[in-house]
Formats: sequence, structure tokens, C-alpha cells
Amino acid sequence: MDVLDARFVAAATAYDQLPAPMFAEVAFAGRSNVGKSSLINSLLARKKLVRTSSTPGCTRGIHVFRVLLRGGAELDLVDLPGYGYAKRSKAERRAWGDLIERFLEARPGLRAVVVIVDVRRGLEDDDAQLIEYLDHLGQRVLVVATKLDKLPASQRKPRLAALRADIGRPVFGYSAQTGDGRDKLSRALLRACAIALPEPD
Repeated sequence: MDVLDARFVAAATAYDQLPAPMFAEVAFAGRSNVGKSSLINSLLARKKLVRTSSTPGCTRGIHVFRVLLRGGAELDLVDLPGYGYAKRSKAERRAWGDLIERFLEARPGLRAVVVIVDVRRGLEDDDAQLIEYLDHLGQRVLVVATKLDKLPASQRKPRLAALRADIGRPVFGYSAQTGDGRDKLSRALLRACAIALPEPD
């Protein structure tokens, strides 16, 4: 993904606050501590575009980022609120759930949802429920296992293989610290958005 420009477009705490979809959109979803913001920053080769925090649950509402690629193609990356963070009020978590559900069910520009799991924890109940729900909606799902660098090198391939067997679908390993997995995931996102892949050097 050869990014020429990436910028924040909008934050929405209600569906009608979202900008009209102008380009293909990819949404990113995951538990509040899986490194979602770091993953998006790494994909875009930006250090601080998406806010990261040591405190889980920082993303409030839906955040939209517009990406201009070399060659002129554009797409939007959509950062969804993290789920599973108990310290937020029940009312707030319920409001997020309603917002996320409406986005996933009704957004016409949505081309894929990246479901992010921590490679060390594997698939948790919330993740499995989200994937089942997305399958029910007919949404394309890309599962990404982050924090690959936290495992010894000898454990990475076996752990990813076990995750693939557990989930029953492909899993992209990723490290936001080293960039490992960036090219494979980038190409999958471009294919999902029907954006021509760059020619190999």
C-alpha cells in the first residue's frame, strides 16, 4: 500500500454524523487492547495519525481516515470503537453497539471488516460472535492476529497455524512494531476494495 496522503476525515457518535461514503471503506474492529490504532498507523506508514493510548477503550465513536494511494486511488479506513472494555458505562457500550451494528448493516461503501485478535490470546468469545454476525450479514471478513513480535520467533508460525485451525479461515499475522505482515494485509485490503494491485518491482 503506497500511501501518498492519509488524513482524519470525521468522528461520529451517531450514524447520521458520518460523512457520505465516497470511496470503498474498510472497517477495523477488535477488543480494546489488541492494538487496533497501532495496526492502522502501521498500515499507513504514519506514526500518530490514529490516536494510541496505554489505556484501553480510547476510541469513542467511529473515526474515518481517508487514504490517497500512488496512482490516484482513494479509500477510507474506518476505526470502530473497541469492544469488551468493562470500565465504560453500560449505556455507553450499548450506544456503541447500536452505532456499530447500524454501520455494519447499512453502510453502502463497506467492502471488508478487519477483525483483530491478539495472537497470544487467540479468538475470544466477543471476536467469534462478531465474525458470526458479519458472516450472517454477508460482509467480507479478514482476521488479523496482531502483536506477533511479542512471541518468540519459533512460536509464531505454529501459533498462527493453530489460530487458523481454530477459526477455520485464513489469519494474517501482523506486527505493528516491525511491519511484519504489512504487505500481505495491504494487498488483501486493496483486492477487497477492487483497487488494482501495484506491479511488483
